[in-house]
This record gives sequence, C-alpha cells and structure tokens, in this order.
Amino acid sequence: MLLGCFGIQRVSLTQQFCLSIFVGSEGNRGLVKGKDLKQGAKMRLVGLTGGIASGKSTVSSMFKHNHIPVVDADIVARDALKKNSGGYKKVVAAFGPDILQDDGQVDRLKLGRIVFSDASKRQLLNRLLAPYISSGIFLEILKLWIKGHKVIILDIPLLFEAKMDKWTKPIVVVWVDPETQLQRLMERDNSTEEDARNRINAQMSLDLKKSQADIVIDNTGSRQDLQERFSEVLSQVKRPLTWTEFWLSRDGALSALLGVMIGVLAGKKFFW
Repeated sequence: MLLGCFGIQRVSLTQQFCLSIFVGSEGNRGLVKGKDLKQGAKMRLVGLTGGIASGKSTVSSMFKHNHIPVVDADIVARDALKKNSGGYKKVVAAFGPDILQDDGQVDRLKLGRIVFSDASKRQLLNRLLAPYISSGIFLEILKLWIKGHKVIILDIPLLFEAKMDKWTKPIVVVWVDPETQLQRLMERDNSTEEDARNRINAQMSLDLKKSQADIVIDNTGSRQDLQERFSEVLSQVKRPLTWTEFWLSRDGALSALLGVMIGVLAGKKFFW
C-alpha cells in the first residue's frame, strides 16, 4: 500500500468549504470517551488511520463487513496513477519512464522504493498527486452523502500529515508496538530489515498518532483480540446521530425541505 508515500499535502480551499458543509464549519474533532459525539457535525466522518503493517486495512475491511461505507484513500491513489490520467502523466514526466512496467502502467513497487529512500522525491510525489487524491476523496464522500449514508469511514494513512484530521470525528488509530510492526512488515513483504525500517521511518510514528487519537485499537495481539476491540469501537461509531447530525445529513436536509414546502403550501391556502 503506497499511499503512505502518496500523501495529500493540503485540501484545496474549495474542498475545505465543501467539507465544512458536510462536517461543520469549525472542523473540530469530537471525543468519543463515554460521551456522545460532539454536536456540530453535519455528517459523521470517522477518520481511520494507522501505520504500515499495523492492521488498518483489516479494520477497514471489518467496517465494510458491517455495512459501514469506507472511502479508501489507497484506492483513490491507485486511480490517480492509472495510465494516461493526469496524475500518471505528471509522475512519469517527473520520474522518467524507468518507473513503468512493460504494459505502460506505473510500477508502484519500484516507485515506492525510490520515494521511501529519498525524502525530497517523496515530497515531490506528494505535491504531484495531492490535487488528484484530495479531489478523489471529496468526490467519494459526496457520492455517499447523495446516497444517504450518515456515517462514513475515511481510511487515510496520512490523515494527520494531510491535515484532514480536523474534518473527522472521532479519529480511530490502529496501533501496534514498533517491534511487532517491523516483524509483520518484513514477513508480509519479504523485505530486509533495512527496507522495512526505511518504509516505517518515512511515516509519522504510530506512538505520535496514538497520542492524537480519540479511539485506539491495539492490534498487537491475536485476530480474536482485534475482533473484540473492534466490536467495542463499532458500537461507538454506529451510535445514533445527534439531532444536529441528522438534520444536516441528506435525510435531514430532505425532511427540512419537505417541511418548508408544506409550510409554503399551507401559507398559500391560508392567505389566498
């Protein structure tokens, strides 16, 4: 999963405005610690993040299995690099044809090795793909809002680095201890310790993410341990929307519109 390096440097002003319509103009994060989510959100956008080999993708799949829609930034990033797309053309122009496979598609593993070992090239890649990734994420949120979903998971590895944490409430961080993370990454990718450490060190540390989370899922243990912890988190995420969240969701907006129309019709009948 290369979105760990395909970062989103910032959300455009237009996207910030549109996100503020969805989640509240203040953009403040809510705390989920035995209390209701703070009012002011217009749709519940749950931030899900972690680190490479922390198990975030497993938790994301668990949300999907429980019928909670997920906007996966890794998928958006892959789309941004599809052959002949705008992002593809910029990246190939910057990094050269050596990053391409025989079929002309970007070799993500080769590109990943380049940017994980060179911070300046990683920053360049971030700048090139940022507009496409942030726009893609916003579009996916919009589609789900139109469909009437009130709770959406934003699965974004660089949630904090991209400053998108202020648009989500609560923030869920999937955490493992450093040694477990290293061993799992080496086993998963059959990589050397040096390569694994380079990839881990290219990201914000899990301990720092943990300190900024509203909910922490400790995935150091077994799959059963993870499932039990996830069940607790799921109940928090799925709790009923506050009145503010409901009225500013799609269903609430339609209810308000219907109420206005009825009021207008009733007023016409009364005055005319």
